[in-house]
Amino acid sequence: MDNTDIRIINALSENARISASDLSEKVNLSVSAVIERIRKLENAGCIKQYTTVLDETKFGLDVTAFICILMDHPHYNEQFIEFARRKSGIVECNYVAGDYDFLIKIQTDSTRSLERLLDEVKSVPGVGRTKTMLVLSTSKQFRSPKLRER
Repeated sequence: MDNTDIRIINALSENARISASDLSEKVNLSVSAVIERIRKLENAGCIKQYTTVLDETKFGLDVTAFICILMDHPHYNEQFIEFARRKSGIVECNYVAGDYDFLIKIQTDSTRSLERLLDEVKSVPGVGRTKTMLVLSTSKQFRSPKLRER
């Protein structure tokens, strides 16, 4: 991957719907060369998917929380991961190092539904302790990191 690939990835991260001609102007390549580079980046797995970033509040998902989960034993981890994959209110599940084993991000419509989901989390076999942090506001949020040129 060279600096041109990095510039292409950064431009797509900002706007995945940018036209190939606009992108070619940004990175100073022909349209066909840009399209070929994107195809190679996709085939190499560098670009996993294109997605839409929603304003969750427009859909009534006004409550965001992070929940730290401490498991009683690592042999419960896979069961917890499967639970997290199935629950629609859980938008991220991260296995972490430190005082807790997992950090999940919840987006829901009310504190009442957060409470119900938290009760479900606590009832998963192996969940020993939780710590919930309610998000008041988000001042920075990126879906993909901006890559630095080499």
